[in-house]
Amino acid sequence: MKKTFQMSHPRIKGPRLVEAIKHEVKKYIRRERKKTLPPNVDYWDFDCRFGADEASSEVIHLSAINKCISQAEEQQLESFYLEILVKPGYRMKKPKDAFQMDVKDSMTQSEEIEE
Repeated sequence: MKKTFQMSHPRIKGPRLVEAIKHEVKKYIRRERKKTLPPNVDYWDFDCRFGADEASSEVIHLSAINKCISQAEEQQLESFYLEILVKPGYRMKKPKDAFQMDVKDSMTQSEEIEE
């Protein structure tokens, strides 16, 4: 999805328009996550960009989309650009040494809590 959203509408009030935009984005993400995964892919990942226009857009995390839309409303922008591209995601396994360190750390923390 590469889209420039308008923050003004002759009939729809601002807060309702922002809610509609957020809903459209969530609906798109849900639809993309439901698609069947190719072989050897663990999950769908997303590359996101947000900005006042396409040229000035910056990379953001998927979880920051709603916050950015709310900030655009607070700044009273006329429009903003949002880009969400789907890519295959692969889970990384933790090395065994890191797992052992996590177990040791959790054991020492639980001992400190008990004392």
